[in-house]
Amino acid sequence: MHEINVAHKTAYMGLLVALGLILSYVESLIPFFYGIPGMKLGLANLMVLITMDLLGNGPALLVNLLRIVLAGFLFGNLYSILYSLAGALLSFGVMVLLRKKDFGLMGISAAGGIFHNLGQLLVAMLVVETWNVGYYAPVLVLSGLVTGLLIGFISGLLLPYLRNVVQGIRKGSS
Repeated sequence: MHEINVAHKTAYMGLLVALGLILSYVESLIPFFYGIPGMKLGLANLMVLITMDLLGNGPALLVNLLRIVLAGFLFGNLYSILYSLAGALLSFGVMVLLRKKDFGLMGISAAGGIFHNLGQLLVAMLVVETWNVGYYAPVLVLSGLVTGLLIGFISGLLLPYLRNVVQGIRKGSS
């Protein structure tokens, strides 16, 4: 198998950040509300899972962090960046661990969704200085599971095509 060169890797990462930003924007337009502030579908996590598979964990973390900061400045505020970073870092760490154990794409994505919500809940507890918001945990775990499974399923549908594209570019650049 041919290794992807730095120029192609950089271009892919830029494209994945841009796609993540587009998905973040689209998600901000979708009226998805279960009565809990900040609950989202997690569409941009498609780009994290795809980047993990195609380019590895390091590039996926960078794509995730860049997308969060840029989306926060474009479509949110400093609090949205803080909450998103907390959720993203916790969920990413869990996904990396589960990826090493070969939990499968849907399992990794579901765990990512759950831990993203729990990371945000922990920040909310610190911001409002009370553990009382913890009663949201069951709903957040369930929503993270459902949306994580959905994102994992969609990623599973897209990845075979994207792997072929990347493989074709790798062969063409050698």
